[in-house]
Amino acid sequence: MASRRRVAIGLGALAVAAPFASLVRSQPAKIPRIGYLQPTAPQNGSSPFLEDFRQGLRDLGYVEGRNIALEIRWGEGKLERMPALAADLARLKVDVIVAVSSPSVLAAKRATQTIPIVMPLSSDPVGDGLVASLARPGGNITGLSLMAPELEAKRLQLLKEVFPKLRPVAALWNPDYLGMAARFRQTQGAAPAVGMELRSVEVRDSRELERALEALDRQRPGAIFLMADPLTLSQRLRIVEFAAEAQLPAIYERSEFVDAGGLMSYGPNVDELVRSSAVYVAKILKGAKPGDLPIEQPAKFELVINLKTAKALGVTIPPSVLLQADRLIE
Repeated sequence: MASRRRVAIGLGALAVAAPFASLVRSQPAKIPRIGYLQPTAPQNGSSPFLEDFRQGLRDLGYVEGRNIALEIRWGEGKLERMPALAADLARLKVDVIVAVSSPSVLAAKRATQTIPIVMPLSSDPVGDGLVASLARPGGNITGLSLMAPELEAKRLQLLKEVFPKLRPVAALWNPDYLGMAARFRQTQGAAPAVGMELRSVEVRDSRELERALEALDRQRPGAIFLMADPLTLSQRLRIVEFAAEAQLPAIYERSEFVDAGGLMSYGPNVDELVRSSAVYVAKILKGAKPGDLPIEQPAKFELVINLKTAKALGVTIPPSVLLQADRLIE
């Protein structure tokens, strides 16, 4: 009799436990949330960087809405908004923050010392004080570097090859952008080695840009050396339009300017860098510590030349430069 009661009690316990077990099994698994922070605004409702990052995630088997979620924050071109946006992502306790460009990384670093931060595009992460070293970043930040400071001398050399007797060159740059002052000093230091005089033209907002362009039109430098940041990138159509109207050749850091009608650019393929940042996110989601993941530098740099623009400017690109080109726009 006692044995039958024990069996009955056991069966009753199973009957009670079964619905709870079923409920546990039916609960959806928590999917990782990735914070995405970018200082610029999407153009026509989309951003090439965001799409590149999404593609990088898909290549690794992460599909938004299925096994990963994105919390996207845009700075709308206003760097002063970045701290509040970064703090918002920190309050949400996202699993990783992907911070596009140095101002985003700095804002995220100030917002959290615990949430991992991945930077797809960083000018000079060590020099800017974002990480301890490239090999062992330490802390909660890792990602990729544009190697921008090391590339300025090469851009000056290309400009000199195309224009051997070039008059003073106007460097158009934003001193308020993190890391830009170091990049300008490096460019300024490299100029004498290639026999070039560099003049500084500072732009901090769209109004100052218009005044700078008016000054360039009066001063008539030999060429424009544009240093890209979120401001100048968002104003690329205006800058390229001005260079065409003023008949001023220019070299850019980013191919987006050349695609928009600029003369030439030299630098890493930023689309590939952004896609590669998804690899860092995947490693962190699998348990890697960001401070132990070395910061990668681009292994390949691309020279893009717009031959249509060269013809409009009356510029003949030397064969030695054409042979170096990775892409020609005709």
